[in-house]
Amino acid sequence: MHRKLAHNWSVQSRREFFSKAGSGLAGMALSAMVAEGAKSNSDPLAPKKGHLVPKAKNVIWLFMEGGPSHIDLFDPKPKLNELDGQKMPASFGKIITAMGTGSNTLMASPRKWKQHGQAGTWVSDWYPEIAKHVDDMAVVRSCWANGLNHVGSVCQMNTGDILAGRPSLGAWVTYGLGSANKNLPTFVVLLDDREVVGGPKNWSSGFLAATYQGTQFRQGETPILNLGRPKDVTTERQLNQLSFLKKLNEGFGADKAEDTDLEARIRSFELAYEMQSAGAEAVDLRQETAATKTLYGMDEEGTRQFGQNCLQARRLVERGVRFVELYCGSGSGWDAHSNIEGNHGKWCRVSDKPIAGLLTDLKQRGLLEDTLVVWGGEFGRTPFNEKGNGRDHNPWGFSMWFAGGGVKGGQTIGTTDELGFRAVEDPFHVHDIHAAILQGLGLDHLQLTYQHNGRAERPTVVGGTDGLAKKLFG
Repeated sequence: MHRKLAHNWSVQSRREFFSKAGSGLAGMALSAMVAEGAKSNSDPLAPKKGHLVPKAKNVIWLFMEGGPSHIDLFDPKPKLNELDGQKMPASFGKIITAMGTGSNTLMASPRKWKQHGQAGTWVSDWYPEIAKHVDDMAVVRSCWANGLNHVGSVCQMNTGDILAGRPSLGAWVTYGLGSANKNLPTFVVLLDDREVVGGPKNWSSGFLAATYQGTQFRQGETPILNLGRPKDVTTERQLNQLSFLKKLNEGFGADKAEDTDLEARIRSFELAYEMQSAGAEAVDLRQETAATKTLYGMDEEGTRQFGQNCLQARRLVERGVRFVELYCGSGSGWDAHSNIEGNHGKWCRVSDKPIAGLLTDLKQRGLLEDTLVVWGGEFGRTPFNEKGNGRDHNPWGFSMWFAGGGVKGGQTIGTTDELGFRAVEDPFHVHDIHAAILQGLGLDHLQLTYQHNGRAERPTVVGGTDGLAKKLFG
């Protein structure tokens, strides 16, 4: 005869009793874990602690899209000038570039070079204002990447992969640390007057929840559209509308937990409401003095637009935005396959004074110590010419620099070969660069993971070391 116990269990033996009792306890524990998880995940943007002691609170990434020439800016090569007009030495092997086989002749840099600051860092005459800040900068001359073309390379510099679909670094930072403010996006993208090659995939959240993606601000007097409430809509009426809309969305999404786009849309409505006051104030550059605007070059036609973006970046990090990415030369503006003098001459003038102004402003406000500033493009350019007076894409060796945010300034890290073609001493891949930025913010790239398709994905894919971080931060 079977004994009937609670929950209508039919128990035939002590072994079966404890087995089923154990299952019930496990179920209760699982339910509690799920409930606790749901509670902790109710706000995906809640502030979180990192894995390490952070050096910086924010990042401003100055992205020179198109590929600035390192051998004309931060990496002088006397040997290149000596071999001007000669063929690429056979010792470099067969070279395949974006536009050919690298059979064109070597092309000297006509730049005038000087050592600057107490550190004696070499900078060319194309960047005279930025050169004044070298003691706050660490110039890394040995970066390398995988992509040959702009679409893949811009994508990799943002996401770690030349193929679209992975989360951008800003999205990983937002996922790992949450938001430091309730009234503004955590990850903001500022463009100039053209679209970035590859578009929004470069600030996408990929397989992370959609709420972690970057928010693009527009150019002009209204970077954020539709911030103002219509005159005939009262605050009470708007709140009622938002509350009703939220109920409808939550009802629709009750059985669609995997639909992160819906969750992101709900949060975007809530954030939009908060931004009606905070957002309008954050982007109102009229609050800045004439002297500050002049510092950023906003009083000059050639530097006004990028200067405005640099000033906007300072205002955003000042208000708790964690990750701000500024594009200079959107649409591959620095892509000097021909007439590098005209091309780089233009973009250096556009970016030199605004960037120097940003560094000065951050420092005098006490913000530089908490803000990691990153400068670079998706790759560098070749030592041999293309079309007679230009340079091809060069992902095998190029320069980037880092300032503020705990960076040990006044140092030059790594080297390229004597012609500036390949990184040879302390080469650092894009994954190492991302690992260093994350570490500066207190995130360990090996511990920052997200389960996707049965795999613990991380921002540096299957690469990345702490080598660059050690040199940058000590």
